[in-house]
Amino acid sequence: MTKSKPSSVTIRDVAREAGVSVATVSRYLNHNTPVSEKVAERLRQVMQAMKFVPQATARALATNKTHTIGLLLADIGGDFFAPLLNGIEAATSAAGYDLLISCVRQPLHRTGSISLLGPHNTDGVLIFADSLDDGGLSDYSECNFPTVLIHRSAPEELNLPCVTVENKAASKKIVDHLIEVHDRKRIVFLRGSKGQEDSIWRESGYQLALEAHHIPYDPSLVTDGEFDRQVAKSSIQRLLQQGVEFDAVFSGDDESAVGVINALNEAGRRIPEDVAVVGFDDQRMAPYLTPPLTTVRAPTEEVGQEAARQLLQIIQAPGSITGTTLLPTELVIRRSCGCKAPAIIS
Repeated sequence: MTKSKPSSVTIRDVAREAGVSVATVSRYLNHNTPVSEKVAERLRQVMQAMKFVPQATARALATNKTHTIGLLLADIGGDFFAPLLNGIEAATSAAGYDLLISCVRQPLHRTGSISLLGPHNTDGVLIFADSLDDGGLSDYSECNFPTVLIHRSAPEELNLPCVTVENKAASKKIVDHLIEVHDRKRIVFLRGSKGQEDSIWRESGYQLALEAHHIPYDPSLVTDGEFDRQVAKSSIQRLLQQGVEFDAVFSGDDESAVGVINALNEAGRRIPEDVAVVGFDDQRMAPYLTPPLTTVRAPTEEVGQEAARQLLQIIQAPGSITGTTLLPTELVIRRSCGCKAPAIIS
């Protein structure tokens, strides 16, 4: 099969055929200065007849706009990222923007960070959680490049907006539930990635719940989960092997809860009779686990939509949005905590 070659028709060819100037064709293509409807219709006909394909790169150079949004994140694995990406893509595509994703295996440091996603290939950037260090954020701030952070707040000296979810109060509420409704006292908390802001706030909520019920904080019950199934499974297996007594596990997210359930099942521990298990996020698999997972529902898709919406607004009006946007969460009750009837608690 012979591949069709890109159109060799240029903007000058269109201008000559339509009997207008190159500048008029450029204005029509870039929509920066209106042309008359008669001229617009003539250009549409000529372009269709000549099979003219506008060059996005040329338009970008002419307008200094790429109509592309960048997204920097450290991982796209697991069930968490699908709704986040859906939300971002829905907002960007509705505004006529493309989405360019750069996935880094380790958090980027200052050197070269802006060379991945910056003014040369995007009009603004979304930065997820711990994918970039503070020095890299400073690069974007210092050059006044439109930037919105997702699931992390900016350092105090940087005036960058952030969109995230309410973590601390929700975490306190789910641990309160384990204590007050199910009389659990030895509750394991599985941390997320080191330094990850969501994990820090969730641990703070865990500690507040213990304090409110006069339960001493036991560091032997706080261990790594890394928002990872295998890490969480290994941590629970280690606690069991060490003979640490516990009657509940608050997983840092639903991904790690899957590993917890697997480890407990293999050890012959009944859920929730022997050990209650709860998570955070309400990922799509949560109601289909055995038993269905009690968790905190985080509006992940809405986070993506709102972050993209804010970035698009900043591109049009620099400095128009600052500060942190906290989206509300709610407690979703299922059988893994010991409740028999499902419920949603705002």
